[in-house]
Amino acid sequence: MSAGVVLSVSQLNRYVKSIIEQDYNLQTVFVQGEISNFTNHYRTGHYYMTIKDEYSSIRAVMFKSANSRLRFMPENSMNVIIKGRVSVFERDGQYQLYIDDMQPDGAGALSLAFEQLKNKLAAEGLFDESRKRPIPRFPERVGVVTSPTGAAIRDIINVISRRFPAAELILCPVQVQGASAAGQIKAAIELFNAKKAADVLIVGRGGGSAEELWAFNEEPVARAVAASEIPVISAVGHETDFTICDFAADLRAPTPSAAAEIAVPDITALGELLGSFSRRMNSAVGGTLTHEKARLEARAQLLKRLSPRNYIDDLAARCGGAGVRIDSAVRHSMEVRRGEIATLCARLDALSPLRVIARGYAVASSGGKVLTSPSQVEVGDTIDLRLAGGELKCEVID
Repeated sequence: MSAGVVLSVSQLNRYVKSIIEQDYNLQTVFVQGEISNFTNHYRTGHYYMTIKDEYSSIRAVMFKSANSRLRFMPENSMNVIIKGRVSVFERDGQYQLYIDDMQPDGAGALSLAFEQLKNKLAAEGLFDESRKRPIPRFPERVGVVTSPTGAAIRDIINVISRRFPAAELILCPVQVQGASAAGQIKAAIELFNAKKAADVLIVGRGGGSAEELWAFNEEPVARAVAASEIPVISAVGHETDFTICDFAADLRAPTPSAAAEIAVPDITALGELLGSFSRRMNSAVGGTLTHEKARLEARAQLLKRLSPRNYIDDLAARCGGAGVRIDSAVRHSMEVRRGEIATLCARLDALSPLRVIARGYAVASSGGKVLTSPSQVEVGDTIDLRLAGGELKCEVID
């Protein structure tokens, strides 16, 4: 071995690193490969992985400052296209790839992020139908979380003022796109719930590109919607646009206008319905009253026929007739008896001793006994003689 400068390991690694970092071609590289050995370091937030193809592999790291911009979560066996730079990790003397950006190879990053979050939240049960709350039929206050200047709020105001002007509309203005939009939407939903400021919430915005609608695909928004105690109607974009917010909400509306129609009843239709109910009720009640009146009249007639009063009146009439007949019979019987008594009296009168006395005869008695023979008295006795005109005291002298 020829004599020369002796280097420490650290010096050697530092020198190799400087050589690599001075190479312009290695300052920005695009590498296509498959992720393996992926690690999300929970303390630092850095991603560590190996990028490989069928012949080779290289270690790679993506610091938190870079991976926080990703729309998706890297996974093992995922094919990606990486933008980064090559350098040496001096401590281990290992050259590796420092990743600045990453895109899925094939499906777009947004599409992949959407599916990843959708599957994650679905596995947690955030989209289960059993968690969905019913939308109140007659809300007094309708809360709206959207931009104060967009077309969505104008459409919502027009629809609600026309359909159900009695409802109070409460707007919590937020940004609906951009880096701070998701945080503002989440905070607005939580504020409505904390103050119990609405009976139903409409969360949404008008149409736009996937990037412009992305705030409604963020996990904080989805979790705030799912956790809301106030029923939430999601109204993001157009009918063909679907967001994570739609799945987490209690009900999805294809547009903000449709959300407003769902949130409140149509007062005109309600009036027509009430009128129809009133007519049907009046008809039913009128028919029922007529039917019941006829039944009551029939019952009254039946009661009248079966009334005890009729029976009593009949008995009274029969008793009255019987009384007349009894009175007539009694009178006749008395007349007959009077006639018989008169005949007997005449016969008795004809046989009466008084009648004989009246003809000049007298009845002699002594001591209360009628004398029928002279031998019943003696000379000197006193006897009574009853004449037609009175009585005499007589003495027997012979």
